[in-house]
Amino acid sequence: MTELSLRALNRTLLVRQMLAERAEIGPLELVEHVVAVQGQEPNWPYVGLWSRLANFDHDELAALLRDRKLVRSTMIRRTVHLATAQDFRWLRPTVRPIVHAALRAPYFRDEIDGIDLDGLAVVGREILAGKTLSRSDFGKLLAERFPDRLPRRLAESVEMLVPMAHGPETGEWGRWRNRYVTMSLADEWIGDPMGTEPDPEQLIVRYLAAYGPATVADMQAWAGVTRLAEVIDDMRDRLRVFTDDKHKVLFDVQDAPLADPDLPVPVRFLPAFDNALLGHKDRRRMISEEDRARTAAEASAGVPVYLVDGFVHGRWALDGATVRVIPWHPLTPGDEEAVRAEAASLLGFIAPGEDGKVIIER
Repeated sequence: MTELSLRALNRTLLVRQMLAERAEIGPLELVEHVVAVQGQEPNWPYVGLWSRLANFDHDELAALLRDRKLVRSTMIRRTVHLATAQDFRWLRPTVRPIVHAALRAPYFRDEIDGIDLDGLAVVGREILAGKTLSRSDFGKLLAERFPDRLPRRLAESVEMLVPMAHGPETGEWGRWRNRYVTMSLADEWIGDPMGTEPDPEQLIVRYLAAYGPATVADMQAWAGVTRLAEVIDDMRDRLRVFTDDKHKVLFDVQDAPLADPDLPVPVRFLPAFDNALLGHKDRRRMISEEDRARTAAEASAGVPVYLVDGFVHGRWALDGATVRVIPWHPLTPGDEEAVRAEAASLLGFIAPGEDGKVIIER
């Protein structure tokens, strides 16, 4: 089997994620290509698309949510993502086990103990049928049927049991933290019934096209599901096989490009939670283990980072109309100039018309 170097995997990931060169495609095509875009907080998906697309405008993404072409909901890794409406129909049932598993965690279990979950799901569907409600109002109505329980936890529990679509206002540009969520039944929102059976083969093929070559562990870490090795065994004759620098077996689809390890790549700023960074169990193809450890204590909150020569070089933060760049490694004069230029461009997207500035901390 051909061994792929870390740089070859890095460049291949950047090409497939549209980070080696901004793509001349629309945001719907980009979201479809990467399967799902992390959308845990409203503003971060916009930054992720800006980093990948030429001439991207905020309202392009907002319009796709308003037009119901994108669904914002809980899916892979049991976190909120954006996916095309048609992809969500098969994706949510495919990752159902990890979503439903949340109900066994103390956060949920202590509040729903003793409740028949099938009955809770039925009541939730009855309340939401034909409506869009805030999570708060939905929880209050559920609490009328299930008294002495926390309304919010009831609403969140139903959201684990029943596929939901968040209202477009929930994903509008303008907030770095989400404090207001509205929801509808996903099948009503989309206008088509949800799939009922998992489709792990499609999950694997679509993942590999955008994130491969990758190990089974990488696929499972990205999706949050298990037992994909059994599926891969049935697909081997349709997949290419490589190894990495640690002799782990990598799988890939037949027609996806492999990049030149010496491909020049630009500086890029990534949002918190970006799937290019979170899309593998072994993240060394984009961030070293040493640098990953720097943010381990706050990783659940998501850390926006920037890339130099294709690898994470440091983090960044927004302070009003100021982009603060915090390098973890020395910058050459040429790299510093490129970081400043990309940060200034990012600032123009985040705060257009404002008198912002870029500060590189020493």
